[in-house]
Amino acid sequence: MPESEQPPQPGGGLEIRWVYEAPAGEVWREWTTPEAFADWFGGPQSPVPLDSVEMDVRPGGRWKLTMQAARGEIHWDGEYLEVEPPRRLVFTVRDDPELDLFELCTVEFTEMGDDRTEMRLVQSGHMPPGAYKPAREGWKGFLRRIDERLAGG
Repeated sequence: MPESEQPPQPGGGLEIRWVYEAPAGEVWREWTTPEAFADWFGGPQSPVPLDSVEMDVRPGGRWKLTMQAARGEIHWDGEYLEVEPPRRLVFTVRDDPELDLFELCTVEFTEMGDDRTEMRLVQSGHMPPGAYKPAREGWKGFLRRIDERLAGG
């Protein structure tokens, strides 16, 4: 099931709630295994080569990947701050290693019964408030791809 609308975060940022027809452990693996993450982060329009993905999913561990986007290569990276499988993942993210500006992402997974999971994604940080609308649209495309993957597509 697609997202439920959430109001903008105070001072900028975004919040998305999405219900998946899958147990929390399966949704968690989409976020924490290189093969899954490479497939949905970027999707068909901006592929992520699997050999560019590094994930050390533990508090203090780093992650990085390279996305092949229309504007050229984007080098994403960050650090895992909290890792509580399969309930909560908190990490930083940036798309320009030259800058020391990170966004903070918190992803929470709540079992709803009947093998359904609500995922709540909150992102906030340094971006100007107007930049969160396109970021939200980008996330929604990624989250739709997770839906497809969990449905076997």
